[in-house]
Amino acid sequence: SSYHFTHLMCCVLMFYVVSATYVPPPHSTTKPGFPVPMDTDNPGVRKAARFGVYRYNNGSNDLFLFKESQINKAMVQIVRGLKYMLHVEIARTVCEKREHSNLDSCHFQKKKSLQQTLKCYFEVWITPWLHEVHVSIALCH
Repeated sequence: SSYHFTHLMCCVLMFYVVSATYVPPPHSTTKPGFPVPMDTDNPGVRKAARFGVYRYNNGSNDLFLFKESQINKAMVQIVRGLKYMLHVEIARTVCEKREHSNLDSCHFQKKKSLQQTLKCYFEVWITPWLHEVHVSIALCH
């Protein structure tokens, strides 16, 4: 049943993220195919970064969840949806993985021995009209 809850939460989150993702208007000067710099505070960028973090957390065997601490660079490319290319720093939180916490309520580790920050590169492809999100690259070191 925890699988069903997790799956449901993913679907709910995906719908929320996709419905709030920036899509340029039809008369926009943004041309398909060329990556363009985006403001790191852009809501679509922030949500794409969170998807990268989910992907990292799902693949890591750390006891604690990580979350984004800083988005250093963001590019977006329009290719049958929006492909975000993000340079993100993520840091270990106090939330343990088995708690399935909401990352927004997870604070960063205060204890020196448990603090850890990683530099990540995420490529997150969001197709709003299909309500799909695909993290094609999640590299952290």
